[in-house]
Parts: sequence; C-alpha cells; structure tokens
Amino acid sequence: ELAPRADGQSYAQQITFVQDRPGHDRRYAIDASKLERELGWKPAETFESGIRKTVQWYLAHQDWVRGVTSGAYRQWIDLQYADTDASTTKEPA
Repeated sequence: ELAPRADGQSYAQQITFVQDRPGHDRRYAIDASKLERELGWKPAETFESGIRKTVQWYLAHQDWVRGVTSGAYRQWIDLQYADTDASTTKEPA
C-alpha cells in the first residue's frame, strides 16, 4: 500500500509458504491485559499503527536498509571491534 510494486502486481504473489519446523509455535500473541489491570499501562500503538510506522521508517531510510542488507556494516564493525586475533564478524573455524 505504501510502496506499490512497479509492475502493479500484489506483493502477496511473492509469499512462499513453507512447512513448519517441528516444535515451533503456530501462533505468537501478547496479552497485555494484566499490565493494564495491575499497572495501568497500555501500549501507545496498536499492532496496525505500529507496523505502518515501522514500514514508513524503512521506506524513508533506504540508505540505511541498503547498508544493512548489503553487509557493508560488517566492515565498520571490523574496524571498530577487531582485535589482534580475529574479527567479531568472521565465521567460526
């Protein structure tokens, strides 16, 4: 909705369903009613408003997304945190 595909197709066509892994929960849910009842706390966002804001943030920060998805950030981590033996981002031997 916020960034339609250039070809006009639905993003839903890109979804590929895979078999669940054994032992995984089929559903995750948070019930915040006890927090509200006992502490008077309520979330500031609904799931719908929060996911919309999250998507908007990612769309507005494409440079950041490209840096993360390209793996380029690993070079910065190597420079900042490298020790004399091995980098923190290298695969274990």
